Amino acid sequence: MEQPVLNEHNKSEHEPSHTAEHLLNQTMVRMFGCERSKNAHIERKKSKINFLLAECPTDGQVAEIESKINELIAADLPVEYEFVTRDNIPEGVKLDKLPEDASETLRLVRIGDYDVCPCIGKHVKSTKEIGSFRITSTSYNEGSFRIVFRVYPEFPNHPVGYEK
Repeated sequence: MEQPVLNEHNKSEHEPSHTAEHLLNQTMVRMFGCERSKNAHIERKKSKINFLLAECPTDGQVAEIESKINELIAADLPVEYEFVTRDNIPEGVKLDKLPEDASETLRLVRIGDYDVCPCIGKHVKSTKEIGSFRITSTSYNEGSFRIVFRVYPEFPNHPVGYEK
């Protein structure tokens, strides 16, 4: 099979954090009925992601988000790629985050049966490679809920708030 032509990718993501971002996006969609984040800043030491929500989640809901993502990590879900053309997009996959000049062929990233979305970034091969996920802080301002998180692949059982 001929390799599809995709847009150039101008970022070098930290693969565990970037894959965790996918899990976080889908978890927020499922828990709060919101859209996937429109912007995220993903790095090895600290990642930030914003969601549009009518109300600030409770501390209990924030703990539930973290717990769900760690549950998905432990499930060792496969991270797989699928190439599709724009006229062959699976139901429920949104294209609103794509740049205007996105190629006709798109790469979908599928994490088990939990999440699928178009993405050209780098990811781990399975969720277990992420290690552990910790929300280090949250804030809410005028409908924007920010989650700051970090993944700890080298310390899977560290206490919350641990900084290397």
